Amino acid sequence: MNYFLTYTVYVLILSVLMGISTWKLFKKLGYNPLFAFIPFYNYFIILKETKHPKWWAFLSYLPIVGPIMMSVFHLYLMKKFGKTLFKDQLLTVILPFIYMATVNYSKDVELEDENELFLTDEEKEEKKKDSFLGSVTFAVVFATIIHVFVTQPFGIPTGSMERTLLVGDFLFVNKWSYGYRLPMRPLAIPFLQGTIFDSGEKGNPKDDPKSYVDAVKLPYERILQFNKPQRHDVVVFNYPQDSVHTAIDRKDPYVKRCVAVAGDTFEMRGGRLYVNNKPETILGDQEIQHSYYVETGSELDIKDLFKKLEYISIAQLDNSIPGFEETAKKYGINPANTVYVMQLTDKRLKAIKDLPQVISVHEDVMEKGYASVRYRDITRTKIDTTQSIYPINKPWNQDWYGPLRIPKKGDVVTLNKETLPEYQWIISEYEHNSLENKNGKIFINGKETNQYTIKQDYYMMVGDNRDASLDARFFGVVPEENIVGKPMFTWMSIEGAFNDSGASFQADGWRIRWDRMFKATNTGEANKTSYWWIAAMILILFFGWEYFVKLFRKKKDDEL
Repeated sequence: MNYFLTYTVYVLILSVLMGISTWKLFKKLGYNPLFAFIPFYNYFIILKETKHPKWWAFLSYLPIVGPIMMSVFHLYLMKKFGKTLFKDQLLTVILPFIYMATVNYSKDVELEDENELFLTDEEKEEKKKDSFLGSVTFAVVFATIIHVFVTQPFGIPTGSMERTLLVGDFLFVNKWSYGYRLPMRPLAIPFLQGTIFDSGEKGNPKDDPKSYVDAVKLPYERILQFNKPQRHDVVVFNYPQDSVHTAIDRKDPYVKRCVAVAGDTFEMRGGRLYVNNKPETILGDQEIQHSYYVETGSELDIKDLFKKLEYISIAQLDNSIPGFEETAKKYGINPANTVYVMQLTDKRLKAIKDLPQVISVHEDVMEKGYASVRYRDITRTKIDTTQSIYPINKPWNQDWYGPLRIPKKGDVVTLNKETLPEYQWIISEYEHNSLENKNGKIFINGKETNQYTIKQDYYMMVGDNRDASLDARFFGVVPEENIVGKPMFTWMSIEGAFNDSGASFQADGWRIRWDRMFKATNTGEANKTSYWWIAAMILILFFGWEYFVKLFRKKKDDEL
């Protein structure tokens, strides 16, 4: 069943419930009882009778926004029949169609006239409070509409895109960049992504309450798709292998660079990226980092280094840890010296080499043919697919990877023992088929087959911080249905807002990076202008407009 048909059924079910629980009340209002069953028009009547803007009825069935507005409209209707106690309001919100039905079918319910002439001072004060709460509610609804249907704020908590995007950058994401993906869970708490709060085991979201109703679902659909992700685009998408949330649009949001599109061939050679057998093109605003071992004769002054180079990711190695001797031998490092692991751009690499304490610098590149596979247990029987290279049957790692052809819609792929690890997640999870491997025979939706036709385009998303990025080299290609949009600009940037999990040293307090605020993120230009001061002026005018108007009127009155 497609999205719009499913959505229509969803609206009709709600309309029938509304009609069954309120038709007598509509009759008492002076309308045909059948009007209570007509979508949108039923709420239009309620708004008309309660003297609220009638166009609000348009909001009544929108995903996420609709349930909020419905609750407000139900409260308006109940108040019209004298149900104003807190108990009545609470029941109207949490059990709307059940409570309204009890009112609807009760014998003593009567319409209450709200004539301003007969209102007591207490009732007038209560009405002012209701008006204020209504304004607050509508402000929340307006913000929700922007958040759900236009643009969404997104914070950068990890260093996978350093130094193109920094830890502590806050972005606005344009949800229409690649066509608008319609919401798939219409009943949800606004502004929350997947969970409400951490209520169970710390760091384990599986036991946390969800911010949406998973049982009420709509299928994937994208509208007005005039563009698709292109090579070099910085893209926000939902993490494909999120095992906590089955709803695609509720999976954790990630931001990476799209380095290869459907039909391309992706490859890593010695830590350098190639697409279609050509080295990648580095954009002007793209600052790629690689991992280096830095050997020093004495400890570095990290705080001073942070000031000179701004914040950088540094981890000091413990010489006693397993594997240190092997690393020291591989790069010819004296184990008695101090050794750091740093993520550095070419420019910062030169600055580090020029430090007087530095003895040697070595790029950390894995050996070719080494398969980067991790396990969940000591016996090495359960593979951790999220931390292992994709696909797990290849002798690849993050520095020597591929060649891998990115699946394209319409591709007919051969399925066998060798290729199944590459396509099994695509077939079963992303394209929602039943997949079984019985004694070497492959069954899709119960039928034996040795080939499969790809149903959607896929993309290779890789972080600019190449050696400290959990990206598509690990979790695999990203399906089109997981694409959220393209970051437009950085609206705030705070050093120290998040801890860098890969570093021994953290930023010393918070610092606003004014030069990064209100800079575009996807232009490809090296020197982008920051327009934070223009944004600040707009905000001052927006919030201070009423003050300036009053001040002008006061001066005018004084002159008269």
